[in-house]
Order: sequence, then structure tokens, then C-alpha cells
Amino acid sequence: MCQCSTHAQHDAAANPGRRQFVQLAALGGGAALLGSFLPQTAYAAGGTDALLLSCMDYRLVDETEAFMAGLGMKNKYDHIVLAGAALGAVTSKFPAWNQAFWEHLDVAISLHHIHKVMVLDHRDCGAYKVVLGEDFGKIPDKETQTHAETLMTLRKQILAKYPQLAVETYLMALDGSVQQIVPKG
Repeated sequence: MCQCSTHAQHDAAANPGRRQFVQLAALGGGAALLGSFLPQTAYAAGGTDALLLSCMDYRLVDETEAFMAGLGMKNKYDHIVLAGAALGAVTSKFPAWNQAFWEHLDVAISLHHIHKVMVLDHRDCGAYKVVLGEDFGKIPDKETQTHAETLMTLRKQILAKYPQLAVETYLMALDGSVQQIVPKG
């Protein structure tokens, strides 16, 4: 006859501390694992300064990251991407994009306590061609004016809803150079 279960019962009765030790060790390991996630969560909530809205254009992904890092914003911003950036947030042609922008902004404010919105449009933007039906890249002055008007429209909307936020607006060239677009007057 096998007496394995008898031996196991005898060991548990003889060493009641072993079971408690294993339970405590498992509990402590779980707490340590949970604790390893807390610093990252706390950092995310406390280290975010801004929400960046930029275009989906694959040509400028690295340039956008370099621009933000150059402003000292590396790992300090939330990022939402919409085709056309500012245009995507204000166009009536794609209302779901508008809604997505405002919902992301609400979450960034409530979850990460951002104090600034940064909007980064870019030259030769395909979304501007699709939505507005014109290739502004061939007329640089008109392209700058069109982007500036769209950026200022979104800026005005953000400030009307959230006057406590700062709003910065920029226009990036395909070479990665950036000019700030500021309100007139």
C-alpha cells in the first residue's frame, strides 16, 4: 500500500509553518510583481506635459519625434495622430475624427493633467488635398496661409473649451524644419 497521502498529511501536521510560509511567499511575490508596475504608472501620470496632435504621414515620424525631443519633451507628451492634424480635428468631412480628437484631449486632461496642446501640421499634406481638393504644396504662400488658418481655428476651439490650456501651433517642412505659427495681433 502506498502511504504517500499519509506522509503528506503527517508533514503538514508536523510543520504547520511550511504551508503558511508558502502562502506568505506567494502573497509577497504577487505584491512585488504588482509593485513593479506602480512606478511606471505613477511616472506616466506625473510626467506628461502636453498632448501632441500630428499627422499620420509616414514620412515625418522620425522628424516629429526629433522635434519633440529638441523641445525637451521626450517622453513627456501624449500623442494623437489624425490625417491632416489640425484639419482632421476641425473638418466637417470626417466628424468621427473631430470626436476622436476631443475625446483624447479630455482623457489627456483628466488622466495626465496636461497643461498644453501642441498641434503639428506639415507641408505637402495629402489630407489637405483630400479634404480641401487642392494641392497647396505647389503654392507655398497659399499652403502656409491655409495651414495657419486651420491651426488658428483649432487653437480658438481648444481655448474656448479649455481656457486654462496653452496651445502651440507649428508647421513642419518635409526636411523636418519647423516654423511656429502664432496668432496675429
